[in-house]
This record gives sequence, structure tokens and C-alpha cells, in this order.
Amino acid sequence: MKRARQKVVAENEAPQTSQKSKKQKTCLYGSVFGEADVHTPVGWGNLPHHVILRIFQFLPLVDRARASSVCRRWNEIFHIPDLWRRFEFELSQPATSYLKSTHPDLIQQIIKRHADHLQYVSFKVDSSTESAEAACNILSQLVNCSIKTLGLISTAKPSFMNVSKAHFTSALTVVFVNSKSLSSIKIDDTPLDDPSLKVLVANNSDTLKLLKMSSCPHVSPAGILCVADQCHGLKELALNYYILSDELLLALSSEKHVDLEHLRIDVVSENPGQVQFHTIKKQSWDALLKHSPKVNIVMYFFLYEEEFDAFFREETPVTHLYFGRAVSKAMLGRIGMNCPRLIELVVCANGLQPLDDELIRIAERCKNLTAMGLGECEVTCRGFIEFVKVCGGRLTQLSIMEEVLIPDNDYSLDQLHLEVSKHLGRMWFPDMMPTW
Repeated sequence: MKRARQKVVAENEAPQTSQKSKKQKTCLYGSVFGEADVHTPVGWGNLPHHVILRIFQFLPLVDRARASSVCRRWNEIFHIPDLWRRFEFELSQPATSYLKSTHPDLIQQIIKRHADHLQYVSFKVDSSTESAEAACNILSQLVNCSIKTLGLISTAKPSFMNVSKAHFTSALTVVFVNSKSLSSIKIDDTPLDDPSLKVLVANNSDTLKLLKMSSCPHVSPAGILCVADQCHGLKELALNYYILSDELLLALSSEKHVDLEHLRIDVVSENPGQVQFHTIKKQSWDALLKHSPKVNIVMYFFLYEEEFDAFFREETPVTHLYFGRAVSKAMLGRIGMNCPRLIELVVCANGLQPLDDELIRIAERCKNLTAMGLGECEVTCRGFIEFVKVCGGRLTQLSIMEEVLIPDNDYSLDQLHLEVSKHLGRMWFPDMMPTW
């Protein structure tokens, strides 16, 4: 009898436990999709508003547009402003590009209904003049915009440089005048000019924080100096070396200016011997460093060996150095002597003379060096091990092609791998040249 009563009780309790579990699952299901009736089944047709919006944010533009045709409600969500804060216009000519161009009808719909919602906008164009002109036409129509970030990205030259300067600057001025809240601008390889920069400053001086404008031949040192003088919140700046001047560095070091975080400088020469590079005074660098002690100064060099004479003859506070063409032993020796703040060094090529002494000097004097890359250079195994030994565990990135390393009487390549790993405190192997 006692066992029978226990069986009856267990049978009576089982449905209650099952019902409780079912209720918990239903509540959990309801909590995910909102505060709707927990007994109402939830399907694609009646998903809560915020869930559909979230799904749309993850969809590619084409799929999002197709989904908007499912029903009226989804179409309404498709036009919610939150979905149009960020947008990348892709403009290309089918015969010359791999880009999938944004459909013209969608572009017109965006301009008509969402121009005032756009905040983070970029234009990615192919090399054709037609695509660049199409981008300018769109910019000209953004009269009600409140853009914060603007990027003009050309996947290949010439693109924007083939557009007439008057057409380009007129279109860009529309955005500069109407946004009044531009914070970040990336417009490399464009016919931007000094008058356009003055319009930018006049309307966005309180908000501009990042300006990236390398390879803009119509901009003069006076134009960029106007930006530095009036945009006191500027934190990042990227430009060509010919625009860099002592006056610009002193302007960026004024008391009114916030601390600069990143200064990127492209030093480029297309025709050897055609450009005479000027020298920046040590006092100007010192003023910038005193005002912005944590600034990262990044320099990209694309010069021929005979054009390096103006650089690193005295102390320079550069932190990141990239050499895209061959650089001499003498130049690397100067870097070891005069770049105490160096954090990263990448040398694409050098020649057929071992760089042992230069690398060891860099390791000894550049106490902040944490990243090194060597391409078509030569270093003996002993010299390379000595370099690593001096740097020790602070080298977090070390990329060296196996072909760079020359075995000697002291170390083979196999022994080098073990010795370098020991000094780095982690397993390390040289990079292998791809066989394809």
C-alpha cells in the first residue's frame, strides 16, 4: 500500500513538473522576442520590430533590399534611419572592375529619403573617370546631410585625379558646407585644393579630428597650415612630406591644440633626382614632442637611395618606419643613431651587404623597438642572433625571410631557430618564400 501511494503521488507530480518546464521555456522564448503574449507562437511574420531591425543590420545590402519586399512592415523597417547611418557607395564600370556597383535606383532612393540620416559614408570607386564623376554627382546632392565620417576610396589610379578640379571641389564643398559636424575625412589621391580646405575649416573646425589627404598635389603647405591653425581638436593627420614644414609642426604644438596622437607622413618620389627634399629642424620636432609626448610619427619611404640625404641626420622622434624600396647601410646606420623612439622598422630591400652592425646598433639604441621586418636583405646568423639577444622578449613581431639569413661558421639555420626562440621566450621560425 505504501508503495502504491508513492506511485500515485509521483504520477500526480510529473505533469506539474512538465508544465513548469514548459512555462519556463515559453517565458524564455518570449523574453528573447519581446514582451508579447507568451502563449502566442512567434514566427517570421510577427517577429518584434527590434528583432527584424537587428537582422537587417547583418544582411548585405542586396539581401536587405530583397527582404524589404516581403511585406509592408518589413519595408517600413527597411527605411528606419538607424539602418542608414553607415553606407558605402560602390561605383564601377562592369567592363573594368570587380566591384559590384550599387544600383542607381537605390542610390536615388537613399538621396531622396535618407540623405539627412547618413553619418558614416564612404565611396569606393574603380579606376574609371565615369565612376569618380558619379561619386561627385552623389556628393553634390547631399545638401541636407549631417555626415561625420567621409571616405573617398579609389581601388586603382587614376579615378578621382581624372575628374576636373572644379567639379570635384564643387561637389566636396557641398558636404563641407552642409555637414558642419565632420569628424573624420579620408580623401587620398584627389584634386582637393587650398580653397576647399578653407571651406572645410570654416564650417567644421570644432569637430574635425582626423584628416587623411596623401597624394593631393593641389594642396600647399599654406593650405594644411590653415587646418592646423584653426582645428584645435585635430588628433590624427596624414599627408605627403612636401606639405610638412617647421611652421606646421609648431602650429600643432600650440597651447590651444589638443595632443596629436598620430602623424603619418608619406615620402614618395616617382622620378629619381627630380625632387629636392627639405629638412625639418630638430627644434620643430622637439616642440611637437614636448606638446604631444605620446604621438606616433609614422613615415613611409618610397625613395631611391640617392634621395635620402635630407633625412635622419639629427635626432628625429619617428616611431614607425617603412621602406618600400632599397635603403642603404649608411641610412640604417643613421636610424640607429638618431631614432631613439623607434617602435617598428620594416625594410623591403637593402642589397648584398650584411646588415649585422646596423641591426645591432638599432637594437642597442632603440629601446622601444618591438617589431622588425626584413625583406630582400642579408644578415649573418650570428649577427641576427646578437640582434635578437639585445632586444630580448620585447620583440613581439619578428618577420624575416629565410633567404635573408646567411649561415656562418657559428650557426646553421636549424641552430638559429633554436637560439632565437630561446632569446624571444617563444617558438620562432623564419618566414618561407612561397613556391607559387
